[in-house]
Amino acid sequence: MCVNKDVIIACDFENKAELLGFLKKIKTKKLFLKIGMELFYREGPEIINFLKDLGHRIFLDLKLCDIPNTVKSAVFNLTKLNIDMITVHAFGSKAMIESAKDGLLRSSREILLIVVTILTSISDEILKKELMIKYSLKKTVLNYAKEARKSGADGVVCSVHEAKEIKRLGFENFLCVTPGIRYKKQKDDQMRTATPIEAKKSGSDFIVVGRPITRSKYPILMYEKIYKDFLGENHE
Repeated sequence: MCVNKDVIIACDFENKAELLGFLKKIKTKKLFLKIGMELFYREGPEIINFLKDLGHRIFLDLKLCDIPNTVKSAVFNLTKLNIDMITVHAFGSKAMIESAKDGLLRSSREILLIVVTILTSISDEILKKELMIKYSLKKTVLNYAKEARKSGADGVVCSVHEAKEIKRLGFENFLCVTPGIRYKKQKDDQMRTATPIEAKKSGSDFIVVGRPITRSKYPILMYEKIYKDFLGENHE
């Protein structure tokens, strides 16, 4: 599947009304939007149909993680929403990722299967002390990426810092979707952050940007700046 790099806007809003308020500020642009648990669980599948009718691409980020057969069925049901990208969590095992891929293949739609590795809110210290994983964060993410690729996934979610290492593995057409994009260190739950230019240099294929755009006084200007810094051109 041929994939063009893009900036994905994380629509982490409480409800549809907040989302509509934001989209009015962006005006008529066709965007790649991430819909996560917060909005999907509040508004349901209808929010996806609504956004698709407006012409937007959809990254459905639910981080599915359950027994393989359950995830397979869930993924297949979600393909009916005509989404463009979906996530499962690496913690579910190779068998679960393979089952998720099987669920996608049951559909005629081309949907990217992306595996979440280690959340960008997690540090090396949390990984070792709380999650009891003895290996370094970088080594863990790289291993998850290797297993995800073997299992048929199209790519992984990781921070910009690990994306560079994953690209060095030489996996052809294996995507790195990188959240935690910031121009400066902010007091929030993201720990492994980077700028759009750093993401570009690391080889990221997609960057996911939420609060720097959605909470900006001038979101359209911020979006255009991030888009140009990452892709080197203006959004058409």
